Formats: sequence, C-alpha cells, structure tokens
Amino acid sequence: MELFSRNVAGLWIILLECLFKTLAEEEVLMNTKAETSDLKWTTYSRSRSEWEEISGLDEENNSVRTYQICQADGSSSHWLRSKLIERRGASQVYVELRFTMIECSSRNTHHRSCKETFNLYYYQSDTDDATATYPAWMENPYVKVDTVAADFLLRKGGEKKLNVKTLRLGPLTERGFYLAFQAQGACMALLSVRVFFKKCPALTRSLSVFPETLPRSLVQEAAGQCVANAAQPGTNPRPPKMFCGEDGQWVDQPTTTCTCLPGYEASIGDLECRACPAGHFKMGSGADPCSACPDSSHTGETGSASCVCRPGYHRAPTDSPDTPCTRPPSSPRSLVPQVNDTSVTLEWSEPLESGGRSDLAYSVECLMCPTPGSPCTPCRDGVTYRPSQSGILTRRVSIWGLRPHTSYSFKVMALNGVSTLSAMEAEGETINITTSPNVPVVVAGLRKSTATESSLTLYWATPTQSHYSIQQYQLRYCEKERGSEENSCHYMESDSNQVVLSNLRRATQYEVQVRARTFAGYGSFGQAVVFRTLPDEDASSSPLLVTGVLIAMGMFLLILVIGVAIYCIRKQNHSKDPELSDKNGQYLMGQGVKVYIDPFTYEDPNEAVREFAKEIDVSFVKIEEVIGAGEFGEVCRGRLRVPGKKENYVAIKTLKGGYTDKQRRDFLSEASIMGQFQHPNIIHLEGIITASCPVMILTEFMENGALDSFLRLNDGQFTPIQLVGMLRGIASGMKYLSEMSYVHRDLAARNILVNSNLVCKVSDFGLSRFLQENSSDPTYTSSLGGKIPIRWTAPEAIAFRKFTSASDVWSYGIVMWEVMSFGERPYWDMSNQDVINAIEQDYRLPPPPDCPTYLHQLMLDCWQKERTARPRFANIVSALDKLIRNPASLKITAQEGAGPSHPLLDQRSPLTPSSCGTVGDWLRAVKMERYEESFLQAGYTSMQLLAHITTEDLLRLGVTLAGHQKKILSSIEALGIQNKTPGNVLY
Repeated sequence: MELFSRNVAGLWIILLECLFKTLAEEEVLMNTKAETSDLKWTTYSRSRSEWEEISGLDEENNSVRTYQICQADGSSSHWLRSKLIERRGASQVYVELRFTMIECSSRNTHHRSCKETFNLYYYQSDTDDATATYPAWMENPYVKVDTVAADFLLRKGGEKKLNVKTLRLGPLTERGFYLAFQAQGACMALLSVRVFFKKCPALTRSLSVFPETLPRSLVQEAAGQCVANAAQPGTNPRPPKMFCGEDGQWVDQPTTTCTCLPGYEASIGDLECRACPAGHFKMGSGADPCSACPDSSHTGETGSASCVCRPGYHRAPTDSPDTPCTRPPSSPRSLVPQVNDTSVTLEWSEPLESGGRSDLAYSVECLMCPTPGSPCTPCRDGVTYRPSQSGILTRRVSIWGLRPHTSYSFKVMALNGVSTLSAMEAEGETINITTSPNVPVVVAGLRKSTATESSLTLYWATPTQSHYSIQQYQLRYCEKERGSEENSCHYMESDSNQVVLSNLRRATQYEVQVRARTFAGYGSFGQAVVFRTLPDEDASSSPLLVTGVLIAMGMFLLILVIGVAIYCIRKQNHSKDPELSDKNGQYLMGQGVKVYIDPFTYEDPNEAVREFAKEIDVSFVKIEEVIGAGEFGEVCRGRLRVPGKKENYVAIKTLKGGYTDKQRRDFLSEASIMGQFQHPNIIHLEGIITASCPVMILTEFMENGALDSFLRLNDGQFTPIQLVGMLRGIASGMKYLSEMSYVHRDLAARNILVNSNLVCKVSDFGLSRFLQENSSDPTYTSSLGGKIPIRWTAPEAIAFRKFTSASDVWSYGIVMWEVMSFGERPYWDMSNQDVINAIEQDYRLPPPPDCPTYLHQLMLDCWQKERTARPRFANIVSALDKLIRNPASLKITAQEGAGPSHPLLDQRSPLTPSSCGTVGDWLRAVKMERYEESFLQAGYTSMQLLAHITTEDLLRLGVTLAGHQKKILSSIEALGIQNKTPGNVLY
C-alpha cells in the first residue's frame, strides 16, 4: 500500500511538471486583443487611402481594436507601425497575425493593381524615438520579415474565415523593436497582433534541477544543480548540463552525474532522493537502492549510511559496513594433554560456536604453580611453543622447556577477528598437569669428526650415570648468524652417539646441542658448541683443492700444446698448397673443414629434420594473421610462448593440405638447412611442428619485411652510412655461409629481411645447395633445369649452371645496387635476354643517383667476369668496415649526369615536355605514379604548371619523403622547366 501511494504521488508530480511546462513555454510581449483603448499606431501614406483603426469583434465576439485598409491603387505603399515593443532579453520572437483579406475578383478595381498579400518589417532601437518621418518609410532601415499571403479570401456569399500566420524574426540585439506593415493594393483587416517569445520551463530530471532558460541561439546550454540530498562525485565536478531549443523545448537528456548521497535512494522517476527508511541503509553514493540491515545489526532512524551492531556483536576493523555483525567464539572442547617428562602436547576439538566468522585461531596461556597452595605465575621465558603460542591455526600445540616435578595450568582459548572488541574475557578450556620428577643427565663432550661444504659429522660421549637406559638422542642445530630464530633451527634424532648433519650452508657456523631420551622423556639440552662448514680459514691447504689446481693446470698446458701443433700444421699446409695462397688470388671455397651437412645426403630425410630442427608443441603457438604466401602455403605472423621463456613474435610458414611426401620433404629441408646456422645476420630457426596439421616452420619475425619493398617504401630516408651498415650486415651473413661451404644461389634484396632495428638477415634457402668437398672446382650443376633469377645471377651460373660462393659475390653486387638505388629493379624494364647479351658484352650497371664512387667500384669488382678475380666475402666485410670507420669517403660520388656504358642500360634518357604528354606520363616515367591523383586534384593538369612548384607545395600534395621530393624536383629540372621561385630548396 505504501509503494502504491508513492507511485501515485510520483505520477501527480510528473503530470504537474508537464502542465507547468506547457503554461510556461511562451511569454507575451504584446497582444492587441488584450488592449481596451485605442492602439494609436503610426500610419504613413502618399495617397488618400491609409490604415484606419476601428473597433470590431473577434471570432469569440469580443470587442477588439483592429486596423483595416482597402486600396484602389496598388502603385503606392501604405505603412502601419506599432509602438516600441520591449524584447525582455529574447534574441528572437514570434509574431502571430490574425487577419482577413478580400479576394481581388470581388472588388471593383483593376486586377493588376490589386494584391492579396502584404509585407511585414521590423526596426530595432535602444530608445523609443520613432516619429512620423523617422525612420524613413522604406525597406532599409527596416528589415523585411516576409511577404504574407492569405490562405482564406473573403468573397461575396462565401464563408467568412480569418487567416492566422506565425512568423519568426531576429536576431534581436537592441532594447526593443517596432513592427511595420506595408500594404500595396490589398483590401484587408488586421484583427490582432500577438508578439511572444518561447523559453524552456524549469525542469527536474535525472536528479538534476534546471532553471527556466531563455534560448539565445539555436540551442542554448543551461547549467543546473543536483537535487537535495544528491551530489556529483569528484573534487571538481562539472555542473549538470542540458540544452534548451529555440522552440522552448528541452533537447534530449541532461548530461549529469548526480547521484544520491549515502543514506538516500532515487525515487519518483529520478526526480528526488528519498531517505532510506528505518532498518535500511545505503553505504555510498550511486544509483543503488537502500538495502536491509545485515544480520545482527539495526538502525532506528531514516537516512542511514550504515547499520550499527546489536549488543554483543561487533565488526572487525577490516570488515565492510555491509557485512553482518559477529561475536567471539565459544571455548574449545575436549582438551587432552600428553606429558613427556618436561614437555607436554595439547590437543582439542573446535568450539561449538564460531561466532559467525571463518578467521578462527587459538592461543595458549601457561601458568606455573611451584608448590601446592602458592599463587601461579606466568611461565618463564625458557618455555617454547610449537608452532607458536598465539595465532595457532591447527588444534595441536607442543610446549617445551618445562621444569621437572612442577605443576602447570594451561588454558587454550579460541579467538577470531572481533575477540579483542568484546568487553568480556575470552572463554577457554583449562587443564592442570605435573611434569615428571626424574630427568636424564645432560649429554656433554660434543665433537666434530669431519666437515665438508654441506655436512658435519659429529659424535659425543655416552652418559655414564643415568637412572634410565638411553633410548635415543636428539640434536638441535641453528645457524649462528641468524641467532635464535625458530625457523633457523632444525632437529635430528639418532639411535647412536654419532650423527651426520647434511644439507648445510657453505662456510656457515652452526650452534649444536644434544640431549638424551629415556622412557621418562627428554632431558635438557647440553651446552651449545659451534662448528663451521667448509671452506674455512685453512681451506686453501685442503688436499682436494691442491689436487684440483694441479689438474686444471695440466689441462691448460695440454690444450695449449694441441693448439700450437694445429697452427703449425695449418701453416705448413698453407705454404705447400699454392691454390690456398692469397698471392695466387684464386677464389676457392670449401677447402677447409666442412661444417654444413646437406640434408639430401641422408638416406631418411626425416632424420636430418630431427637432428637439426627442434620440434615445438603446437599448443605453444598462436597464429594471429596471414602476411603473405610462399611456394608451399601461407606465411603467417604469430606468437610463440614456450613455458619458462619470454613470449615473442614468430613468422610461420605452413604446408598447405594435400601435399605429397616429396613436397613435405622439400618443405622441411629448408628447416634442416636453417637449423645448422647460428649467426646474427642469418634468419634464425625457432623450430618446426610436424606432429599436427598443418606442418609449420617457425622463424624469428622481422618487422620491416623484405629489404627491396622496405627501401622503396622509405625512398631517400636513409643516409649513405646507414645503407652501408645494412650492406655490411648482409656481407657478414654471406661470409659465414661461405666459410661453411654453403652457396645460396638466390641472393637478392627480396630475400633479405629487415627487423625493427634495421638489422638485415639472409633468408630463403630454397635454391641453396651444398658445395661438393671432393672437387677442386666446387660447383653445383642442376639437373632439373629450374628457373634462374637472371638479373642477379653470375654469367657462369647462367651459362653452365655452375654455382659457387663467387657467384654469390656477383649476386651480392646486384644487392648493393638495389640498396643504393632504394629498391630499383636491376636493369629496369629490359628483358632477360637483353640482360644476358649486355653482360656478355662486358657492360655493367651504372652507379645509382648519389651513389658513393667507392661503393660502385666495389660493385664492379663483384661483377668481374672471371670468378677468381672477384673479392671474397671476407674482403667485402673488411672493405665496408673501412668505409664505416671513414665516412668522409662516402661523400665522393659519381659525376652528375654520368650514365651507363651501354645504350641498352641507359634507362635515364633525357625527359622533355614533348616526351611526357601529361603530368601522369611524367610521374610514371620517374616512377612517382603514386602521387598522380594528388597532382591532378591540386590543379596540376599540364606540364607548364610545374614550373613554380616548391618543396612546400610537394608537402601539401602529400610528398613527405625527402628522397621523393628530390627526385620530383630533379626531374622537373631535367624537363627544362626552370624553377625561379625562391624557397625551392631541399633540406
């Protein structure tokens, strides 16, 4: 019933709010229907006809003052102007006109001069200074609002209907304004004029109150405030906001974060915050409703943020105010002692009542009663408790160090988180015991037999005077540096008078005590003796250490002798073999110790895979996206997370379904090859997955992808020294491969991968093959007649299929040219046959633009026709290191305009405006076609418009790369279009 009453009250409030909103939408500035006396508006006319003020009746037969006019001649204007109307802060107002108009066909006048419309104007002013002649009766200074046409016209015998028109005028900025009506040939009566403006009424919504707001623009922002008992969170909250539309209606929902305060909840459709009723609470601010008090708590007043505990119940300091109140537990039950001479073990059962809590623990109180009848005193400090005296989580405790033949009283108490808050003493179970009167004698004479780094062998004398036979010994040993900490002490039992203490810390002192046990229990521990594990002060004289040093020195001398012998043998062989002499100058690889093993030499190729590639569990790999396609399947990017290691990105090559055994063997052979290489400039193999489908090869992930596309994407963005650094990395990787008697056969920029640190690594070992060791001319002759990358391949490899490390050097020279030209295609658009013919005629690629002369000379060395005349990769690495150490040599470049030495290679023929018919043709000729759309959209539709283009213009066109800017501006100069504009300077 109470809920129903609240809902009914809420509905009434909402209805009243809506009613108030309807009544308060408009504020009238002028209404002629409410005038009872003459209006006395100003009229103006150049002819006899003019506006006439008369009394009439409106549609409800009420007396009103009206103006009417009926012109016979439409060539002259007849004006009617109101008095000054105060705008009262409104920036725009509405004018409601009620009028009647006679149809022209019903009048005895010329149809051309008859009008069925009139004009409405207004004039703003800060003072009421209008006169019969001021302002001038014309459209300027008046502002025209609209030409008003009648919807209903009066005719003879027809129905009499009036017209109602509402017009908006503004913006208004002065104190007030005049309305002016202009008739030119109309016969009409102006029955009433109502001027008003609209405003948004006061509103309460979403726990926020917004005041009455006058719209001063299309949408007016209004600031509100939270309702009573509500607030916004934070130290500097922004006030609630809502927008008032120009039509006087509130727009959309308010922007507010008002929430009810603690102890209050939202009610009546979020219009107010109501106090929580008695027996209910609300902890914090927010939209949550009030909740009933938790168990064993109450509140006797409304608007409570928390409930207080009933007598005898409490909340711990760590308990939340919305948790039930609890009380201390009852005492433990069934306390049972086990006396062992001067020690006792107590066990008990849990209490019947836990107090409603789960943080139950126990504590022990010990009292010593020396003689019957004497007062009991707390036990001395020498008494120890295991596991502890308080905060015991189990129902068992052992007490050591009691006096013999002494009475003790033990009290075990159960405690929880609110026990300290209770005024009553904690309940407990009490029991009295008496220790044994006979105690075995103390054991003495503890000695050390031997010591190592982790053990001590100890012995002691057997007591001779004992009332009982000794059943067992117990040792307590503690680390001396850690004092008497309980967790630094350990105990060990022994049936004899000798024991070995193991698992000790190296070079650490231990305090050791021993005591004996008879059937009457354990006696007291003897005097503590300190022992130390090795090494100690005299460890340097240990025979084992001396022996170890002698063995190490002997091994070192043996290794030294073997090394000298190997060096002498190699030097002697080198001097005897002229083919290996540097003076001979021949290029022969693979004559040293062979490291690389061809997986195709294995009878079972799967054995090579198992030997050189690590199998990875497929559950460790997560594929994220496909980044390309290979010969055998897709190439993906993924994550590899091996337990115990850091997660890292990997590239994943997959073998597509439906493969044959040969395809699987060829696919995994690349992993067998990569698995044998460990070099910072060779792509690293992470492992393979063959136990599930699809079969995968996992390598390290190179963020920047292939070198050729990376350079084209960053054309002109790297300095020569950075490019030389990339070339040095590639050469270092190839030097490593050549020293392993390994020929790549497909060395090209597309097969070089680049990581995020610009480190270049050799990859793609699909065409690589092993150099035969037993040949004086190590080559590989293909019997398959497969495709050969002509533009990157040495002449002897093209003609005779003879691949050596020297042919890899030729390919490396092409890679150098690709790098220095930022990914340009070698030999441009020439056919493969044209390339072969040109090379046979001893013509070579020209230096790329701005290429250092030293680097182009190194390219030409790599392109020597005689393979034995080409440098080795070790020589190339050394030459590039010298360039890096002397960067000034990189500033020497080829002569400007120097071209290739053969017409077939001359891809830089002079450009002329006639040779480039359009801007698109020119951009494609300089390989900048990506910017064609930007040039055309910017208005560069003809070659002549390029004459004054500047670097700033190129930036606006989206040409942000400095290399591309330089290429475009250089091409414009080559066209013969001179740019005279200052500021056409490249950075």
